[in-house]
Parts: sequence; C-alpha cells; structure tokens
Amino acid sequence: MTVSEALTEGAPPDGSLGFLHVDMDAFFASVELRRRPELRGRPVVVGGTGDRGVVAAASYTARSYGIHSAMPSSRARRLCPDVVFIEGDHALYGEVSQNVMSIMRGFTPLLEPLSLDEAFLDVRGALHGVIRPEEIAARIRRRILDDESLTCSVGVASNKFLAKLATERAKPRATPTGPEFGSGVFVVAVGGELEFLRPMAVRELWGVGPATGARLSRMGIETVGDLAAQPESRLIASLGRSLGHHLHRLAHAIDERPVVVDRGMKSIGHEETFARDITDPGDLRRQLVRMSDAVAARLRSRGQMGRTVSIKVRFADFTTISRSSTVPEPIDGTGEITDEASAMLGLLDTTPGVRLLGVNVSQLSSSRIRQLSLEDVHGSSRDPTDPVVDEIRGRFGGDSIGRAAALSKSGRPANKKIGDAPWGPAAEPEPGTAVEEVD
Repeated sequence: MTVSEALTEGAPPDGSLGFLHVDMDAFFASVELRRRPELRGRPVVVGGTGDRGVVAAASYTARSYGIHSAMPSSRARRLCPDVVFIEGDHALYGEVSQNVMSIMRGFTPLLEPLSLDEAFLDVRGALHGVIRPEEIAARIRRRILDDESLTCSVGVASNKFLAKLATERAKPRATPTGPEFGSGVFVVAVGGELEFLRPMAVRELWGVGPATGARLSRMGIETVGDLAAQPESRLIASLGRSLGHHLHRLAHAIDERPVVVDRGMKSIGHEETFARDITDPGDLRRQLVRMSDAVAARLRSRGQMGRTVSIKVRFADFTTISRSSTVPEPIDGTGEITDEASAMLGLLDTTPGVRLLGVNVSQLSSSRIRQLSLEDVHGSSRDPTDPVVDEIRGRFGGDSIGRAAALSKSGRPANKKIGDAPWGPAAEPEPGTAVEEVD
C-alpha cells in the first residue's frame, strides 16, 4: 500500500504522532549556493546591498559571524568585511518553493504552507502499519535533496506547536568555529512532550514577545516548566484572559489546530524603500502609479479583485502612517487602484521626504463572481487597456510596456518587476530609482 492509499483509510485519534513541520535550511542562500557552487564555504548573504538594505537570508557560514535575517546590511558588513552579498532572485525562489511544496504533496495532500520555505503536514492517515512518521520525514528530506539539491529540517510531533519547536532541534547550527550539521529530523515522542518543553525558555513560545517575556520574568517565570507550574487563574489575571489561557495550554503541550490546506491570500501589496528620500510630488506620483500597476497586474493574474485599497508612507524620520479606503464594489484595474491611492496620498504632507511607500489591496474575492453594475449594462466600466497590457507583458516580459504616468523625468520606464531587489535599494543606485522591500 502506498502512502497516498493509506491516507484514504482515515487518521488515528488525536494525540497520535503524525504532524510534521518542514523548514528549508537557509533557503534563499542555499538556492544561490546551488547555482554558484564556487561560493560554498564562504559567508554569503542574500539581501539589499545598499546602505538601506537588510539581510533576507544568511548562509550558515555567514551566521557564524553573528549575521542574521532582518539585520541592516551595513552591520553585516561590519561583522564580516569578506561577506558576499547577492541581491537575490525572488522569482527563482518562488519557482523552487513550488517544486518543494509539490514534493511534499506527494506524501500527503494535507499540507499547509507557511511561507516559501516552510510548511506543516498531517501524515497521520498514513500511519496504519505502513510507515512511521519519522520515516516519512526522512523520505521527504531525501527526495528534496535528490530533486532540488537542497536540505531541509523536519520536526515530528503530536501537534503543530511541538512540531515547529522540534524543527529547531533538527536544524544546522552556526558556531564561532563554523556550521555544525543537525540531525535533520527530530521527534517529540508521544508521552515525552512535557519533558521536551519544560527546560525551554518561555520566550520560545508562540505569543511571547519582548514585552510579555519581560512581564513573565518579573513574575519569576523563565522556563516553560515555570509557566506550567502556574495556576491558569494567575496567568489570566496578569496577562489577560486570551493570552493567559493560550500560554497555559501551550505550556501543557496542548494545541488542537488542524493543518489548514487552503489558507488563501488575504491581500496583495507592493511596498518599497527608496534609495533616496523623495520630496518631489511628481516623482512620488510616478512611483505610486508604478506600484499600483504592479498590484493590479498581480490581482488580475490571480483572478482576484479587492474592495479595500491602502497606502503606507514612511518619512525620513521613520514616522510611518497608513491610510485605507473601501470601495462599494471589488476592483482590479490599474486606474481604479491608482485613483484611490492617489486620493489618500494627496491628503498627506510629504514635503519632509518619503523614505518608503506602499500600496495594498485587501478584502479579496474572485473576479469570476463580480456583481454587475449599471455601467456594465451599457458597456463595461473596466479599463479595456488592462487585459491588453497583461497580454503584452505575458508575451514580451514585464518591462515591455508601462504606464506613461510612471515614466521618469528622463522618459525611461520605471515599472521594475515585482521581486527585483526585494530587500532594499542596491548600492550606488541611479537617482530616483526604487526597489521593492516587502511584498
């Protein structure tokens, strides 16, 4: 009997071993090392190369110098002057991610992607005398290594919370003397959950940030074992009902969340840090048009529309504000989104200089169930040029055509592809250029 056939037999009772958390090892950096093997053994960072860039991923050799994700690129260079920076290729990472997810779906359809490089799997239906969950984990690792030449780490446990914690025990570690390989697969045995949890620092629990961690520390709670020893009533009194109840359950290894196969996308957005602060309203308008065009194109490519348009503005002093507008009917047109975003931006004083600008569309729905309006009866109200532009870009590339309103002062198109340099501007950029920071 195959694994897929076993899944049709049903799953064992709750509490059985069979939840997997798969996390790719230094994913972006590993993909780059795969196509540039001459860099293996050297400290490699994927991220923005300019002064305003951030580290998206670091190889384990780079991590040995103290470099980690979300660190400013300038600090990474100070920690390791010999670090090799790669701006990255988000489109490639997305393609490899799809391949990896496809491999995992070959073992179970019960897959919940969390990001490009990690996912939860429920393989309990395959455990009726066919195969052990740790063997499924090992087979997943071998298949990804054989097919994609990449490594991953897998946590195996009786629920999602424990499986994710177990993955950290399986991963490689960066040490001052260099990377150390992990076990690859770590299993939290049924009945051994509390023994696994008790020594952990309470800050490792989901929901414990710096503020909550400091409050727990003042209560004399440093480890999960300390937390588990507290009456739930004390936690609720100190942390509030929701958080107190949540942490009390986690401290006792209770997590009843299922693997959610179809998470769905909640919003589509485009957010960019500029190489230089923008003070000219015309320049800012051009960037807004370009970003609205990128968001609208992604909506249409996914067959989706949205009702709420939001903008995000970060000024030179890092003050950040957001504004949103909800329209009566869902939209996906470049002009429609641009108009909403421009109206909100026009109400803000941008003379101090804008460091970051973002456009986002939420409250998504399928374009196939769009309600007809009176305008549709007399002729579609949607911009007829949008599908033509989409077709041209599909045939000749994303930079083959762009909005005239997005042209730079020199007359050059400014419609960079989404995914180009997504972690901050490149070093020594041309004046007025911008790159995506967050998608």
